[in-house]
Amino acid sequence: MKGNKEKDITQKTLERYNDVFADIINVLLFNGKSVVTEDSLTDVLPGSILKLDGRIRTQYRDIAKYWHNSKIKLSMFGLENQTKPEKRMPLRVFGYDGAEYVKQAKKENSKEVIYPVITLVLYFGYNSRWNHPKSLFELLEIDEMIKPYVNDFKMNLFEIAYLDREKIDMFKSDFRILADYLFQMRVNKNYVAGDTVIEHVDELLMLMSAMTNDYRFEETINEVKGKEYVTMCEVLDRVEARGIEKGMEKGIAKGREEGIKEGIKKGIKEGTVQVLISLVKDGILSISDAARRAGMSEESFRGYIK
Repeated sequence: MKGNKEKDITQKTLERYNDVFADIINVLLFNGKSVVTEDSLTDVLPGSILKLDGRIRTQYRDIAKYWHNSKIKLSMFGLENQTKPEKRMPLRVFGYDGAEYVKQAKKENSKEVIYPVITLVLYFGYNSRWNHPKSLFELLEIDEMIKPYVNDFKMNLFEIAYLDREKIDMFKSDFRILADYLFQMRVNKNYVAGDTVIEHVDELLMLMSAMTNDYRFEETINEVKGKEYVTMCEVLDRVEARGIEKGMEKGIAKGREEGIKEGIKKGIKEGTVQVLISLVKDGILSISDAARRAGMSEESFRGYIK
């Protein structure tokens, strides 16, 4: 079974593509308007260096990209993936964003334009809602006397499976397929694939494999490699065919195994009957006693003697 770490890795792989990243930002922040374009994004090194207690430490974001207008940074967008709710998530996000602001405050960056940092937390759970704090105030135990002087921090949480159908249909990239899968699993406990053409086949199928713990998605990658158009409907047909094929193979193997076991049992029984027949012929056992020991009727036992 694939673990959360593997899910996290495959989510990051899909989201690294600019078309997917921009699509997520545009739908969740700008209601589907094409505000952020693919060519306006550049990758950010995932690690943020902090010096704490005299030690150098690195904080690692999941995915982060700079949004540019010409050579000017308009913003930094970060994506954090969560398959399970995490109580201290507001602190983590606060730390990531703070590290980027600290970097901008350094002397060597004093002539640069200061840009905002926006982090989106994407929650992929579909069996339950996010049931942990979404802000510092919800997480901290604050005395009312000092509360007016404490700055709150609210993280931008998006529960993908709980988005409206209309919102999910706004996605244009492969992320729409993932969002649709999560939505259907929440509502119907079942997934019916559509005919949307997949752009990043390998990455999406690896992610579906990790999300469903079904290796057949990953095994299907080689079967569709090189095809001009691949849809989730076709993928599921192939996955189902693989399941039937493996089921038949398993059934045949089980049948062979049971056949061997049955043959051994039959051989033992026939060997026992032959011994009992010899004892009857030698006058040591009567036919009724021999039949009883063989677990059959006298008539059946007499059939062996003939």
